[in-house]
Amino acid sequence: MTSILYSFRRCPYAMRARLAVAEAKLEVELREVVLRDKPDAFLEASESGTVPCLVTDEGVIDESLDIMIWALRQNDPHGWLDMPAEGFDWIARNDGPFKQALDRTKYETRYPGIDPAEQRALAGDFLTDLDQQVKTWMFDRPTIADYAILPFVRQFVFIDKDWFDTRPWPHVQGWLERFLSSDPFSAMMIKYPQWKDGDPPTLFP
Repeated sequence: MTSILYSFRRCPYAMRARLAVAEAKLEVELREVVLRDKPDAFLEASESGTVPCLVTDEGVIDESLDIMIWALRQNDPHGWLDMPAEGFDWIARNDGPFKQALDRTKYETRYPGIDPAEQRALAGDFLTDLDQQVKTWMFDRPTIADYAILPFVRQFVFIDKDWFDTRPWPHVQGWLERFLSSDPFSAMMIKYPQWKDGDPPTLFP
C-alpha cells in the first residue's frame, strides 16, 4: 500500500517529516489533520495522538525524526544522513532545551509562573551557539541536522521577527532566510484541505 502521512501544515515536527519525504522522492498519501478535530483513523493509528504519524506496510512510525530517517534510508540523494555524529547532538538540543524554551515563550499562558522573557533568553542561548556552527550550512553541506532544526527556528523567529532581526546572529539569519526562500520550503508548505475519514487520497509530494 501507499504509506500514509498524517500531518499538520504549520507543525515543525510535521514540517521536517515532509521535508525528508520530499527529499527522498517517496510518494505518500498525505492526510492533513486539524488538531482540534482529529479523525478517528488518525487516532487509531497514532499512539500519541500527535502529528506527524506515518503508516507503512511495516507498521506505524510516530516520531518525526524517525520518519526522516526512515525516508532517507530508502533514498538519500544528497547524503543528508552522511554527517558528523555531532549533528544528532544538535538535534537533541533543539528537540529538548530549545523547544522547551520556545514553547514557554510562544505559549506563555500555558505555563503560569514562568517568565517568557527568561525563556526567550534561554532559546537565544541556543541560537547564539548555533550561529557559531552555521556558515552556509551546519556542516560543509546540507544534512538532516539542518532540516530537522530549521522548522523550529522558524517557529521561534516568528514569535517576534522584528526582535530576531536585531540579534547578532548573522549566520542563523542568513541560513533561515535561504530556507524560507527555497523551493523545498515552498513545496513543503503547499496548503491541503482538512482530511476527514472516507476522503479520497491526496498524494505528496
